[in-house]
Amino acid sequence: MKKNGFAIISAIFLLVVLAALGAFMLSFSNTQHLTSAQDVQGSRAYWAARGGLEWAISTVQTNSAACPAAGVAPATLDGFTITITCTRRTYTEGSNPVVIFSLESQANTNAPIGSAGYVERSVTAAIEI
Repeated sequence: MKKNGFAIISAIFLLVVLAALGAFMLSFSNTQHLTSAQDVQGSRAYWAARGGLEWAISTVQTNSAACPAAGVAPATLDGFTITITCTRRTYTEGSNPVVIFSLESQANTNAPIGSAGYVERSVTAAIEI
């Protein structure tokens, strides 16, 4: 009884299993790196949105007659596009007028929505003048 071919079959099987394990490890590593990079981009987007909101707040405090124009805000900051929206409402409390500004700052990358490079963060604030 000859068993010459059994060693080759075992070696090929072991080689296929090790190659599959290596491919899985490579895929897992790439996913982990992508997730880490997205986390950093998300943090950068948050701080860019926060910077836009800080700008809008200082603009409202300087000139409370109107909302800051979205086109005047820093259009890009550290590679992120910033959009500022503002709503000015006037209420009467007793006999005193109260002005409330609702501000929103949104920062996003220029990548297409749904792609791996797209990140967006938004922050809001309300100010009473």
